[in-house]
Amino acid sequence: MGYNESYCTFMNKSLPFQTFTLITYIPLFIFGIICNVLALWIFCCKMQKWTETTLFMLNLIVTDILVVLTFPFRIYSFLHKWDLGSELCKVLMSFYFLNIYMSIFTITAIALDRYLAVKHPMKYKYWISLKKASISCGILWIIFITLGILRNLESRDYTLTTCFQKETTYPFNFSLVFVVVGFVLPLLVISFCSGEVIMTLRVKNTLDIYKQSSVRKAVKIVIANLVCFIICFLPIHVGYTIRFVAENLEVSCDMLEKVNKFIHVANFMANSNCVLDSVGYYFAASEFWDVLLQQMPKCKSSCVP
Repeated sequence: MGYNESYCTFMNKSLPFQTFTLITYIPLFIFGIICNVLALWIFCCKMQKWTETTLFMLNLIVTDILVVLTFPFRIYSFLHKWDLGSELCKVLMSFYFLNIYMSIFTITAIALDRYLAVKHPMKYKYWISLKKASISCGILWIIFITLGILRNLESRDYTLTTCFQKETTYPFNFSLVFVVVGFVLPLLVISFCSGEVIMTLRVKNTLDIYKQSSVRKAVKIVIANLVCFIICFLPIHVGYTIRFVAENLEVSCDMLEKVNKFIHVANFMANSNCVLDSVGYYFAASEFWDVLLQQMPKCKSSCVP
């Protein structure tokens, strides 16, 4: 079946496909809920000191939780015939993409916040404030809600038998927009900010052993966050680009099926960021651990941040 028929039937209900979905998304859903709800509880109910970074992290927690909440529907779609209606599928897909890219841009905002705090510490308090951070988060939500609606209006790939899977060969014009604006530009910003932060921290000579250790830890965290971002989000956007090109070149359904299988695996890697965020950002914050250990006095002496 070729492109001219504009529809492909992919064998994504096979046993290996369903097994992969179960062994990956069920643990991801469980750990995603536990880690992010714990972080949300600490940030909202127990943390007394609020900063601009704290606000960005809270925004990241919310977006990660909202992404995780779509996983049960994704699992259901991959294991069963989709019988919950095309409108619900459209809402879920728009909801999913909205929060994935909100997460990416919030990570970008955190990188910018770190860069300004380290590179321009004297001007930082004048440039960044809780009010400005709140406005920035609000603007991001407005932008991506609008993009989610536009994606919903253009999308033609929902049928009564599947969801979270693209079966038509009709090119999705917003694909390249999401790739360039939603990934390439944030990657450039995060890479620049991370590089500047690392170089600035490393050139600061200090005889204080504790401060030297803190600098090394901070550098490792910045590097780990950058590597995590690339590993999680690069494959899926490469997949989107390949599929967009393949659909415009009118390749066979067999080729598109291979691309879709790659995208399915890459989607899992992107979704795993919802758990890795908790390790790389809020669980790495010393303030977070200070509050968490205060809530667990019995294990305080044995827990190490």
